[in-house]
Amino acid sequence: MSRVEDLWERLVRAALRGHRAGAGRTAGGIAANVPSSLANNRDIDDILRAADEIQDEDPNVSRVLCEHAYSLAQNLDPNSEGRGVLQFKTGLMSVIKQKLAKREGGTIDRSQDITLLQEFYKQYRERHNVDRLREEELKLRESGVFSGNLGELERKTVQRKRVLGTLKVLGNVLEQLTKEVSPEEADRLIPEELKRMMESDAAMTEDIAYNIIPLDTTSTTNAIVSFNEVRAAVSALKYFRGLPKLPGDFSLPSTRSIDLFDFLHYSFGFQQGNVSNQREHIVHLLANEQTRLRIPEEPEPILDEAAVQKVFLKSLDNYIKWCNYLGIPPVWSNLDVVSKEKKLLFISLYFLIWGEAANIRFIPECLCYIFHHMGRELEELLRQQAAQPAKSCMSDNGVSFLDQVISPVYTAIAAEAGNNENGGAPHSAWRNYDDFNEYFWSRHCFKLSWPWRTNSSFFLKPTPRSKNILKSGGGKRRGKTSFVEHRTFLHLYHSFHRLWMFLFMFFQGMTILAFNNERFNVKTLREVLSLGPTYFGMKFLESVLDVIMMYGAYSTSRHVAVSRIFLRMVWFSIASVFICLLYVKVLEDNSNQNSSSTLLRIYVVVLAIYSGAQFFVSFLLRIPACHHLTNRCDSWPVIRFIKWMHQEHYYVGRGMYERTTDFIKYMVFWLVVLGAKFAFAYFLLIRPLVKPTRQIVDMEILEYSWHDFVSKHNHNFLTVATLWAPVFIIYLFDTHLFYTVISAIWGFLLGARDRLGEIRSLDAMHKLFERFPEAFMNSLHVPLRNRARPLSSGLVLERNKADAARFAPFWNEIVKNLREEDYITNLEMEQLLMPKNSGSLPLVQWPLFLLASKIFLAKDIAVESKDSQDELLDRISRDDYMKYAVEECYYAIKFVLTSILDDEGNDEGKKWVERIYEDIRGSITKRSINVDVDMNKLPLVIQKVTALMGILKKDHTPELETGAVKAIQDLYDVLRLDVLHFNMREHLDTWNILSKARNEGRLFSKLKWPRDAELTELIKRLYSLLTIKESAANLPKNLEARRRLEFFTNSLFMEMPVARPVREMLSFSVFTPYYSETVLYSMSELLKKNEDGISILFYLQKIYPDEWKNFLARIGRDENISENELNDNPNDILELRFWASYRGQTLARTVRGMMYYRKALMLQSYLEQMITGDTEAGIAPTGTTDTQGFHLSPKSRAQADLKFTYVVTCQIYGKQKEEQKPEAADIALLMQRNEALRVAFIDEVETLKDGKVNKEYISKLVKADINGKDKEIYSIKLPGNPKLGEGKPENQNHAIIFTRGNAVQTIDMNQDNYFEEALKVRNLLEEFFQDYGIHPPTILGVREHVFTGSVSSLASFMSNQEASFVTMGQRVLSNPLKVRMHYGHPDVFDRLFHVTRGGISKASRVINISEDIFAGFNSTLRQGNITHHEYIQVGKGRDVGLNQIALFEGKVAGGNGEQVLSRDVYRLGQLFDFFRMLSFYFTTVGYYFCTMLTVLSVYAFLYGKLYLALSGVGATIQDRSKILQNTALSAALNAQFLFQIGVFTAVPMILGFILEQGFLRAVVGFVTMQFQLCTVFFTFSLGTRTHYFGRTILHGGAKYHATGRGFVVKHIKFTENYRLYSRSHFVKGMEIVLLLVVYAAYGYNEDGALSYILLTVSSWFLAISWLFAPYLFNPAGFEWQKTVEDFRDWTNWLLYRGGIGVKGEESWEAWWDEELAHIRTFGGRVMETILSLRFFIFQYGIVYKLKVQGTNTSLTVYGFSWLAFAVILLLFKVFTFSQKISVNFQLLLRFVQGLSFLLAIAGLSTAIVLTELTVADVFASVLAFIPTGWGILSIAAAWKPLVKKIGMWKSFRSVARLYDAGMGMLIFIPIALFSWFPFISTFQTRLMFNQAFSRGLEISLILAGNNPNTGL
Repeated sequence: MSRVEDLWERLVRAALRGHRAGAGRTAGGIAANVPSSLANNRDIDDILRAADEIQDEDPNVSRVLCEHAYSLAQNLDPNSEGRGVLQFKTGLMSVIKQKLAKREGGTIDRSQDITLLQEFYKQYRERHNVDRLREEELKLRESGVFSGNLGELERKTVQRKRVLGTLKVLGNVLEQLTKEVSPEEADRLIPEELKRMMESDAAMTEDIAYNIIPLDTTSTTNAIVSFNEVRAAVSALKYFRGLPKLPGDFSLPSTRSIDLFDFLHYSFGFQQGNVSNQREHIVHLLANEQTRLRIPEEPEPILDEAAVQKVFLKSLDNYIKWCNYLGIPPVWSNLDVVSKEKKLLFISLYFLIWGEAANIRFIPECLCYIFHHMGRELEELLRQQAAQPAKSCMSDNGVSFLDQVISPVYTAIAAEAGNNENGGAPHSAWRNYDDFNEYFWSRHCFKLSWPWRTNSSFFLKPTPRSKNILKSGGGKRRGKTSFVEHRTFLHLYHSFHRLWMFLFMFFQGMTILAFNNERFNVKTLREVLSLGPTYFGMKFLESVLDVIMMYGAYSTSRHVAVSRIFLRMVWFSIASVFICLLYVKVLEDNSNQNSSSTLLRIYVVVLAIYSGAQFFVSFLLRIPACHHLTNRCDSWPVIRFIKWMHQEHYYVGRGMYERTTDFIKYMVFWLVVLGAKFAFAYFLLIRPLVKPTRQIVDMEILEYSWHDFVSKHNHNFLTVATLWAPVFIIYLFDTHLFYTVISAIWGFLLGARDRLGEIRSLDAMHKLFERFPEAFMNSLHVPLRNRARPLSSGLVLERNKADAARFAPFWNEIVKNLREEDYITNLEMEQLLMPKNSGSLPLVQWPLFLLASKIFLAKDIAVESKDSQDELLDRISRDDYMKYAVEECYYAIKFVLTSILDDEGNDEGKKWVERIYEDIRGSITKRSINVDVDMNKLPLVIQKVTALMGILKKDHTPELETGAVKAIQDLYDVLRLDVLHFNMREHLDTWNILSKARNEGRLFSKLKWPRDAELTELIKRLYSLLTIKESAANLPKNLEARRRLEFFTNSLFMEMPVARPVREMLSFSVFTPYYSETVLYSMSELLKKNEDGISILFYLQKIYPDEWKNFLARIGRDENISENELNDNPNDILELRFWASYRGQTLARTVRGMMYYRKALMLQSYLEQMITGDTEAGIAPTGTTDTQGFHLSPKSRAQADLKFTYVVTCQIYGKQKEEQKPEAADIALLMQRNEALRVAFIDEVETLKDGKVNKEYISKLVKADINGKDKEIYSIKLPGNPKLGEGKPENQNHAIIFTRGNAVQTIDMNQDNYFEEALKVRNLLEEFFQDYGIHPPTILGVREHVFTGSVSSLASFMSNQEASFVTMGQRVLSNPLKVRMHYGHPDVFDRLFHVTRGGISKASRVINISEDIFAGFNSTLRQGNITHHEYIQVGKGRDVGLNQIALFEGKVAGGNGEQVLSRDVYRLGQLFDFFRMLSFYFTTVGYYFCTMLTVLSVYAFLYGKLYLALSGVGATIQDRSKILQNTALSAALNAQFLFQIGVFTAVPMILGFILEQGFLRAVVGFVTMQFQLCTVFFTFSLGTRTHYFGRTILHGGAKYHATGRGFVVKHIKFTENYRLYSRSHFVKGMEIVLLLVVYAAYGYNEDGALSYILLTVSSWFLAISWLFAPYLFNPAGFEWQKTVEDFRDWTNWLLYRGGIGVKGEESWEAWWDEELAHIRTFGGRVMETILSLRFFIFQYGIVYKLKVQGTNTSLTVYGFSWLAFAVILLLFKVFTFSQKISVNFQLLLRFVQGLSFLLAIAGLSTAIVLTELTVADVFASVLAFIPTGWGILSIAAAWKPLVKKIGMWKSFRSVARLYDAGMGMLIFIPIALFSWFPFISTFQTRLMFNQAFSRGLEISLILAGNNPNTGL
């Protein structure tokens, strides 16, 4: 214990000294470590903080506070049973002892503590002068002037709050101590004067934490409470007449009056935190809705009825629809007569239920059920005089909504979730969130009654599943609801049967047509009519699947639904039998020569009637125009029955039709795609195969190389199958090829129409800059009335100048932010900034970068010009900006000179200026300027003016003034004597006066030095114009700055909704889920070097060299400084950490980006408040556009806070704080730097209940307080652990109650945002009110820019692929296809629509692993509409290393595999019309299935070739005719190859490049990617997607892979790559190589090697890509030292034995067990066994090709081969006999092993010498036995439990290790060979990284000569 005390003393001493590490760090020490298990830890924390504050002022008072904190802790947990309580108390006691020991002199009289506190309270108050602090702050706040020290107000506010906080603690402790001493005399012990003082100070303390609107506390510092809309909303919620009276003892804050939330709180027992949260939420909603109504301001604002109605209908829309669907009346009988107050009561009740529902929020119709019953209870309670608690929420422990209503449902869900074995159990074995929700889709749910009937089967907890993996888990449980997610590929047919029927029937029809030589006669017609049986057979299959797939849900499904599927099965079984029989009769009838065609006619009529009826019903149900008609006919039983039979009805999925024009658009799109597909299929796939097929069928093959079982007397069926199989597979997936190409072309045209890519270069941006202000006013600025009206020529300039004045603040803020982000230098910033244009110059002033060097060019033109004035002006005017530069200089010089010339009452100087300018104007009018002005002397004039401006731009001194006078006099002399040759006679008097004054020395003798800010700026600008000689055509130089400015300026010309003022815009939240990723890089992380000596900081400096220099300039350091020299300044260190973090995928980057929304809104609000002048005409600029300090304007801040909220949901932040993780400190730092940032987290609190420690889960929202600590705003207890499903959606769900507004943008923590894009958010939110079809938009898709593309070549591939999808892909999905879903972030959700319908993601375990896309499915099924918008973008990071990318793609592919099984995909596939279903299929799960078919086509082709080669059929056929060399197969293989290498997927990428970058850059970029081996990467990705998609559907096992979003600058070990890709790529690659080798050895090719190469090049490319891509794209993958080390590591891993606790990274055995873990079900084992049988064909075929057997094809040969195989296995067993067992007879074992080896060699040699066995036969046998062994091994692995039982597992494991060792060696040898050559490694580094990093990498390798690996 002494050690613990010592540690705590050291910790506390550091805390009480108040030292802080680095600027902005949170306070450490004991005050920050109060255990969460202490219920009142906040009070204790405040007391200890105050003790820390006053330690230096009075240690004795500090000791009193610490003692009081200790006594509080002791009272709360006397036995120290809570987590961390004992350590806390021990530490605190040591602090108290320390204080007692240090006290100077005498003992302590504890009775004097009260007096001591009283005296100190007065002294502390006087010392800090509280009243003066308050007055100073109020003066600053009222002045509204924020020039000078911008942070002064902030400092004053923080200081006042800190002092008042300490006073409040002192007052509270004083009161509590007096009560402890004498409860009866407590009041008397505190003097009245002091009491009044304490009450006054307490009233000034804003102690009650609030989120946005201070409702429970008074706040004079927050302007939000003064807004009329907020006051109206607050007053509307006040207690109204008719509400029952609350009891007198009901507690209420003194700062607010009673409202209807207090009534609901009392009646239903909602938690206080929930009530406070929803009170603000409703006020926020109502206030924002009120602002949109544009109601004039009134002294006493009243909430408008329309605002309440809108919020009411939006919030309860789902409940109203639910009632209508179930046919029950809602809580209110007639909505028209419901009063405003009643509506507010219902809204409040619903959101209070929702706010405390926890995981039940995923069950929206359950919330409807709860609201329905509680609404009825509410009606009952309203009839009472006095408020009564609701019966449904009452228990023995009081009134609790959570315990009585939510907990029972939560417990049932948690029990089911606990039974899913962490996602390992089959989906059919447990109920997920959807099953619980869909129970409430029928009126049976009312059997649950109210209060809950907890003995209902709905609440039944399942019995735990059996642990025996060979048995399925049975036991007592409730079945699934309406759908069962069985794990089978049949779901693809079940969900999309219309597609497969369409494809199969078209294939059948085209084949029939081709085989009939395209002659359409009676014979052809009869064969085409075979489509009838095909159709009914496939419909019968669908109906059978309906029955099978519902297994597991029959007991719980509605009887009507069950009846329907059985009725359909009966109907289609009868119909299919009838049609088949009828067709057979037609065929028989056809063979009879004398028969008539009556049966044929009957058959045709039957088909025509059925197909007509089917088409008619489909037409009525699917075509929008007819949909309303069928709805009207629902009252007819026949119509209702037909609709019911045709399509199942659900609560979701109703009304899923689109506007007729939209329908026609996507129908035309698909007709084009299908037209191209079928033309390709018929002419290039099917028709060329007809002739060879006929020849093969008619051919009689008598000889086979092997013992034939199946090929005789069946018209060579297998040969025909090998010919058609790859073609048919390609026919199935080539639709996706044509979709890809045509959607890319369509997307290209749409993008061009939307004006994307118009500004794609700096040159274009420069040329169009003068149009930007007008474009800005038309798009991003609030519309000004009458601005669009025609203006006279004089007013056009005035309007242009006004536009420029309004545009300038925004442009300048964008430029300043680019500088703050270190993308541009200070000089670039100065040149990019735009003048305010608020001065009196009669022109628009443009940024210097447009005008730079233009004066010098104009001067040269003028000097060299021998032309007339008109020609001279024409040459200058050809460059607009040259003309503007000349004009500005002309007017600016006049303005400056007239401003500074002050001749003490004389006006000679000004007369001179005016005279010159008048003469010049006259000369221009006469067109004689080139005569009147000596142009050759212009350089001299410019020199004199420049000298003058150079003096005037400095601060005034007498010497400078003398110099300025001299400069003007020189200018006068030059102009008078050398330059101007005007006729002076006309104004002789004026010139005489001027000459006299000059001669007497009076002229210009006195100057009025420029002190006006505007004039000073103009002088500096004029000086720059006259001195900058370098062109600024390449500004900004940084590529990212260019890209951003180009995109922003381009977007100004794109179509977007009109922006509304900030006050009237929609409010929104940004929502970011965070778990434990990097928040902010620490210095140790930045400086930590890898084995090559490369640190993250070094890497960033090489990748972003210009940004590094800009950063150093920004913090005032030399650009050659090393990072170690920054250590002398903590602020610089912190800035460096932020600089690096802003270039990674960190939370800090995301938070900075999202907070730009607030900054943009503050600027927009600030400038809107300043709009003055003639706004009617929209002409006059604002009086001033000075935006300095706009972010300190109280009103602007309040307005921004009312419209924007940012919540980061850091799930384990509480745990991170307790464990003192650096992430917690960094999150706290982010909160301090961003006052509007809110952090939600789940706090796990241990409490004592019945003597046992009980864990409670509390959802909390915190913000930073003035002390740098967390200030808790809301705390809401949860019914239990919230993580029942997938982590991310559960994390989002717990915190979504803290979001605000009408919309919520979901942002992942690998995203970024930009200030210029944040300016457009108002426009984006208005999209919710635009017309996008029948259904209003519910999700707004937003464009993304992938910012990780510059990291490496892999990153650029991923970036380009992603960019193509998030732009062109989603553009087409949205328009015309209408199937865009939610693919992650950064979509903007209609918040109220989604939170009342299950949230913004789904969370069921495993099935919803791709949680985001299910939000899109849910939105679409619930009549939502998802749009896509490209005038705004956010940044997004992507994975940058191959392993990261593979894990990510594996996760997505696995997620798509799970989607195949889901009810959402099934319903969308069933309920979409045919063309929309095609769009949906090919852009979601169909894409992955087509990818899988691509790989299967390779297998089909190669196994077909294997059959032809080994059976001998191929040689026979080719001998007889060249059938196999046909165009169809070539076309098929070419299509497969093109798809395989990603050429078709590159088409959208190429077109996207052309659109947005231009043709030349697109071509160069694409060619560069090819040189960087992007084709290898895309082929490798094909394997990743195929493996994970297929494996997930077969076995499950999809899971979230934490890819790690760091920088990949380290070498990945061979072992790690092998582990990751062995089963997904290497095994399959080796199989393809084996197939190709066998085909090369035994296949027959008349044309020899060339024919073989042409046929197999794509397959070889696939195999090599799969085998070697991980090493090609591995940093330093071919470096010899690394290769040697990798080999050593790999052999250690391979030979290390596994065991308990050993991970797969450490041992091959442990890894192998992990690899087999996904095979869990009986069905999965059977499927693996069936798939493994293909490996046995090798041995069966090759043994008959051996020379030793001659021409013998009997089965005996095959039997002998198994004998040989058994001998090899026996030898292997002898040589791998366990040494542990043989320890006692080692000598004997070695003798047996040696003897066996000699006998084997001798036997083999004898056989070669004496028999016909050859060495080639030996190698061929090895080739045959390798796949056989692998096949046996695969089957054994599938049946692992069985093999373990029979004791064979260790033997199989040894064989498996040998196979992995062999496969590893085959991959490793080429890598080792390449590593011999140093240039290979250099080439690879250049290939992977940009040149700057390549150079840096080489340098670092030279410098890192002492690294450990150099000795290898």
